[in-house]
Amino acid sequence: MAINALYQSTSDLPEKIAVFPLARALVLPRSQLPLNIFEPRYLAMIDDTIGNDRVIGMIQPSATQPASGIPVDSNGQDKPALCNVGCLARVSSFRESGDGRYFIILDGICRFELVEEMAATTLYRQVRASYAPFAIDLKNPQDQEKEIDRQQLLDTLRGYLEQRQLSADWKEIEATPTAGLVNSLTMSCPFEITEKQALLEAPTLIERNECLLALLQMASANTGSPPDNTPLQ
Repeated sequence: MAINALYQSTSDLPEKIAVFPLARALVLPRSQLPLNIFEPRYLAMIDDTIGNDRVIGMIQPSATQPASGIPVDSNGQDKPALCNVGCLARVSSFRESGDGRYFIILDGICRFELVEEMAATTLYRQVRASYAPFAIDLKNPQDQEKEIDRQQLLDTLRGYLEQRQLSADWKEIEATPTAGLVNSLTMSCPFEITEKQALLEAPTLIERNECLLALLQMASANTGSPPDNTPLQ
């Protein structure tokens, strides 16, 4: 998936962004994430985003929260600690459900490092972001694809699916470019927060693929877990 020409360098990306904390939900550069929005604070976030630059930051809540429990803000909304890295995404599709929800599709643009959370009067949270560590995200990953053993990835995925008794559309998988396949598996496989975060923070596509292979192989070897029969999206 091509990135909109609007974003040619990190200087084109906004420093202050609204963030959507969601556990085990990743969007990666040049990948898409569909979301069903229903909480009032995030409905408000999408309303403001659609009327502005149409970008938000997807970020996971930290896997390690205070022993006293997740804090709340002045509106009584939960306010978990955030991971240090998220991904900026553009709302490329927006549809109302008719019952108060929004269906949106996010196009991943570039990962960011959370510099600081800002004091905000909005229901949703806002942060100051730095994209400098991830400028590579704005470049075409075609050269990196050549360094990935695609057959090894497919074989490892097949073993993972068989062990977990999961189904998948192999015609679609085989037709997906390597970069898209690595990223879509990173986003769709049911890994834990820390594992998802490790995949997100992998500096390059090549290193993300290596991390993904390791996680798939470990999951395949863990035969003591009950199978998850959810089809792979």
